Amino acid sequence: MRRVLARWRDSLQLRVVVLTTMLGLAVVVGVGSFLLDGIADGLVAERQEVALADAARSAQTAQQQFDAATTTSSAEVDQLAGDVVSSLEGAGPDRVRGVVLLRAAGAPDTAASGQVVVRDVASEGLQAADIPMALRRAVVSSDVQQLQIVDLPDASGAPSLVVGSTVTLPRAGEYELYFVYSLASEEQTVSLVRTTFVGGGIALVLLVGAVAWVVARMVVEPVREAAGTAERLTGGHLDERMRVRGSDDLARLARAFNEMAAGMQQHIEQLEELSRVQRRFVSDVSHELRTPLTTIRMAGEVLHDAREGFDPASARSAELLLTQLERFDTLLSDLLEISRFDAGAAALEPDPQDVRALVHRVVEFTSTLADRRGSQVLVSEPSGPCTAEVDARRIERVLRNLVGNAIEHGEARPIEITVVCDEHAVAVGVRDHGVGLQASQLPRVFDRFWRADPARARTTGGSGLGLAIALEDTRLHGGWLEVWGHPGQGCHFVLTVPRTAGRSLRSSPLPVVPVGWREPVAALPPGPRRDPA
Repeated sequence: MRRVLARWRDSLQLRVVVLTTMLGLAVVVGVGSFLLDGIADGLVAERQEVALADAARSAQTAQQQFDAATTTSSAEVDQLAGDVVSSLEGAGPDRVRGVVLLRAAGAPDTAASGQVVVRDVASEGLQAADIPMALRRAVVSSDVQQLQIVDLPDASGAPSLVVGSTVTLPRAGEYELYFVYSLASEEQTVSLVRTTFVGGGIALVLLVGAVAWVVARMVVEPVREAAGTAERLTGGHLDERMRVRGSDDLARLARAFNEMAAGMQQHIEQLEELSRVQRRFVSDVSHELRTPLTTIRMAGEVLHDAREGFDPASARSAELLLTQLERFDTLLSDLLEISRFDAGAAALEPDPQDVRALVHRVVEFTSTLADRRGSQVLVSEPSGPCTAEVDARRIERVLRNLVGNAIEHGEARPIEITVVCDEHAVAVGVRDHGVGLQASQLPRVFDRFWRADPARARTTGGSGLGLAIALEDTRLHGGWLEVWGHPGQGCHFVLTVPRTAGRSLRSSPLPVVPVGWREPVAALPPGPRRDPA
């Protein structure tokens, strides 16, 4: 059932064919029923006219025979009535099924004023009870013929048509005379027409479905071709184009699509060329600046070492010069690293590492900064090893960025580092209790050169590319880098990497949202955005 529903949702051609066929079926059923009813009513109406005319002739013939009779006794009248009924059974070409002669309703049971009582006479297979009382009353109360279709099936199972009138028997008075006609022929004709309609209707519906399939295919195929071409364009095959056939609306669509694709290809190639020029410019400038920067740095170190012999202002200038040169060197290194990521030249060198050891090395590396800022770094880790196949240099760089930012923005409050692992992944959380972040700022945390507070000075000499590089290092490992923040409550960064290189993550063993909070979470690709549980 699911496959059928999926097929129904995915196939426009199937929906068009099925809906068109169902509408065609509804039209065929409606029109066929209307025509069949009209044909049946017409046949019955024609049969009624013929039966009325035949019954009128037969009743007149019977009355003439009764009027010409010279009977005197009750037995002779009975014999006459039987003979007349027998003669009428075979008279006429209109398929008289039988004749019934009945004493008029309401007549006395005994003779009066010299009249005789004639027994009821009916053809074989018929009896007086077969004539409906409503028809008998209508015949007695009217001077014209009365007609009624009676559910009185014959050998073929068809209903019957009963026509009644009154006649006068000699010495017996008024009697009712009924002629019963079979509707078998009309029933057969209607059945034949119905069978023809059903067969023709099925053929017509199938033909409509086939036509709908052909027309839908003619319309849907170009749409499918356009969708496939668009998917290939999205996959990077910018030379893909649709085939143009003819000059109709679909051909104009194909030409417009190809023109759009050509324009997109041109713009994308221009942007790619511009991006390549920019990356090459950044890489070349960074490399070219290395040589003069090295010379300037050597001179700065000489001045810095000799600052004790300078006046206070010159000594302070020598210190600032060396500090900014170090920052400049860091910026150049980060620019080179970013250019490698942009060019797709960054390579991963995974090796089994105990992430706890990497965390301790980072804590030791940042201990001087933490002491200077007055922050205490607390590490929570499991007793057993948390081994993962990672590039130690890159993971250490990610952790240095996270811990360094936590110390800088932690407002001299404790920094909490948590290491958690399960059988699939290892996660490291870095939590500070400083200024925090607004919900609107979370999606921009990993942007290059972005700062939550532009007026806030960088006290640790960061380049503004640390978190952007951390995100790229995380992506290179196939991991997640998530962040939670709240104004005045600090931030919580969680780095999650798979324990085996190349495997996809499904979940993190460490929730990014602290217990008791339900706040937005920023999780940039490749990690999914997750709402706190």
